[in-house]
Amino acid sequence: MTDENKKLLARINEYAETKLGEIDPQKVPVSKQLETLKPILQKLAEEKGMSLEDMFILYMDLQSEASCAANKKLEESLQDLNDGFDGAPPLLF
Repeated sequence: MTDENKKLLARINEYAETKLGEIDPQKVPVSKQLETLKPILQKLAEEKGMSLEDMFILYMDLQSEASCAANKKLEESLQDLNDGFDGAPPLLF
C-alpha cells in the first residue's frame, strides 16, 4: 500500500471512528455504515477527481488489503509462539 493510500485510509477510518463510534458491525446494516461514510468518501473523491463509486471501490480495496496485512501479522506472531513449544499442540489460526 502506498503512503498516499495509507493516509487516505487513515482519514476515512478516523472519520468512521467519530461518526460510527463503537457500533457492532454485526448489528448495524452495511448500508447504514456506508451511508454514514458517504460524506468523507464524497469529499475525498472530489479532492482526487474521482467519482464517488470509484472512491468507494478504492476504500473497500484498501480496507481489504489492511485486513489481510493484519491477519498475516497475527499468523506470523502465532507461528513464533508455535515454534517455541516442541511437541506441544500448535496454536491454530
